[in-house]
Amino acid sequence: MTAYVEAVSGIRPKMRRAIIMVQDLVMILVSVALSLTLSQSRLSFDAFSYGGLLCWALIVLIAHLLFRYCGLYSTVWRFASTPDFFNILKGCGSLTVVLYLASIAFRAFFQPVSGLNERQFIVFFLVSFTIISAPRLYYRFLRDGSSWRLLRRAASDAPIKQALFIGRLSEADVIVRFTRTSVPAEYAIAGIMATEADAPFGTQIQSVPVVALRPRLIEVLEDYVKGTQSLDLLIFGNGVEREIEDYAELVRVARHGGIAVVQFSGLSELGQGGKLVLDAVEMETIMRRSAVATDTTRIGAFVGGKRVLVTGGAGSIGRILVKRSLELGAEAVLVADNSEFGIFQLDQLIGEKDRDRLTSRIVDVTDRPHMMRLVSEFKPSILFHAAALKHVPLLEENWEAAIETNVFGTLACAEVAAECGVPQFLLISSDKAVDPTSVLGVTKRAAEQIVSSLHEAQAAPSLFHAGGLNGHHAGVSAVHRPGTKFVAVRFGNVFGSNGSVATIFQAQIEAGGPVTITDRRMTRYFMTVAEAVDLVIMSAADAEQRQGRDDYAIYMLDMGKPVPILEVAETMIRMAGKSPYTDIPIRFTGIRPGEKLHETLHGGNEEVVKLDTAKIFGLRSDVVEWPRIEAALPALVAAMHDRDKAAALAILAGLYLREESTGGAPEQTVPKTAGQIG
Repeated sequence: MTAYVEAVSGIRPKMRRAIIMVQDLVMILVSVALSLTLSQSRLSFDAFSYGGLLCWALIVLIAHLLFRYCGLYSTVWRFASTPDFFNILKGCGSLTVVLYLASIAFRAFFQPVSGLNERQFIVFFLVSFTIISAPRLYYRFLRDGSSWRLLRRAASDAPIKQALFIGRLSEADVIVRFTRTSVPAEYAIAGIMATEADAPFGTQIQSVPVVALRPRLIEVLEDYVKGTQSLDLLIFGNGVEREIEDYAELVRVARHGGIAVVQFSGLSELGQGGKLVLDAVEMETIMRRSAVATDTTRIGAFVGGKRVLVTGGAGSIGRILVKRSLELGAEAVLVADNSEFGIFQLDQLIGEKDRDRLTSRIVDVTDRPHMMRLVSEFKPSILFHAAALKHVPLLEENWEAAIETNVFGTLACAEVAAECGVPQFLLISSDKAVDPTSVLGVTKRAAEQIVSSLHEAQAAPSLFHAGGLNGHHAGVSAVHRPGTKFVAVRFGNVFGSNGSVATIFQAQIEAGGPVTITDRRMTRYFMTVAEAVDLVIMSAADAEQRQGRDDYAIYMLDMGKPVPILEVAETMIRMAGKSPYTDIPIRFTGIRPGEKLHETLHGGNEEVVKLDTAKIFGLRSDVVEWPRIEAALPALVAAMHDRDKAAALAILAGLYLREESTGGAPEQTVPKTAGQIG
């Protein structure tokens, strides 16, 4: 049987179809002979005479035309189903009726023929349907029937992985079929765990039993893992993580039992073997951060055909902004980053078809003359300012670099954008800017205030200048022209970004531990990089359409609920097939300088406005007028020159207002220094 199936599978499709056609015609002739024999008919003419042979030929021609019309030769029989056998039924029935009517007409208008009646045609229909269906059923049985699967497993050098499927029964039917028909065979579904609570327990889908229903999925999976040594794979259905609360725990049970976990996301082309597309279950999925459906049409219309400049384009957020802009049809993308290696890595991620639209420049965003040359030559339609230093403990020690990049770098890029007439400038901000307690937070808040101040004044053709600053940041001046839209987008942590907890924990787990957490109570907001980037672009598209009272300087992304950092660590350890505290120890090190236990996305004196766009909010916040910012810059430069951290942070603190927890009037606050944070 193995040789037969392999021989048939190896024939080219056109040749295989021709063989099937000839086979069907031979079967029709056999059906005619069998029907006459079984009904004991004795024709009044010789079947091998000239007239008899002509009748055989007409029967063959009519049968071929009807079978083609009924779609018998447009089916790939390894994937045949009930409608395909209905086509055979329809073809054989049509042929029987046509031949019966032809026999009546022949006897009426030409010559009477004895030995023919309705009985012969009924027998002909039953025989023809049976013997035409039989080869197809036999072939499919050999391809995906249980007996063939066992033979194929025994003959194969590579063992077939035994899998459980968790999902909807409709998907289970598809997956079981395709696992059986894939060549070479990779997976065999041993059982189905249905996510529908009302699914028929104990029934079978193509001979595969339904072994569990909600809400007993975890209990059954645990029993299954303990009771068998042959389970290799757990396959989740598409979107299951949004349908069941036990998703993360099911992954934990499987991984702890040494079972690989994947998720079904679709099917490849039939011409490529009709294989399943199974994706690795990543951290983003495990933490159940439900992504919003992207309005690709809207962001595509916004970015398509535009020239886009991304500062910090070799970083975590910037890199995806660059890729997404190219995917959405940007005319050209310019990357400005000071990391040579980062730009090299970015270049490796960009496909050949997009590289002619990508330009990269190694430049420090605080180098205003260099940025001026880049922007004036490239003429971007939008400038995404993602360049920033953002590691909280490191910046407590390197506070000058934080101010230089996060404050003066933002100022330089914003004023260059204004002077060059860039239609839109968008700052990537952070939840650390809300009631900041760290150098990172206070510098990002100052960057937000710079952008907000320029946003408020965007309609006025005012002259902003910082004056001569003893040569340091001299020339920080720009004629702010109407039309430059300044906005900031504020959001929390993203999975997989450089230096994020996910990447740190992953490295610690691979090294065998311990996984270090500052405090077991600490929580953070999380979002996937891809979702954050799409929502940033959506915010820019929204801002482009707004004017007057409904215009917002700061947008805030809906990050969902904050997630305990301890839960992230424990989940990642379980994903690696280990047990927290037993296989991989977890150590609590204490809160570091500048860190908070819990981040917030908006302050008490900020009004959150719900917008029509999903997952995006507008923020109304106190805005420091530009003259006040302008007056603070020389003093900030002087404090940096004197290496006076306290003075520098006090100056930056004067650029924002924070409401007292008692609900009183807003007051200026100075963020805690490293020595003040317990």
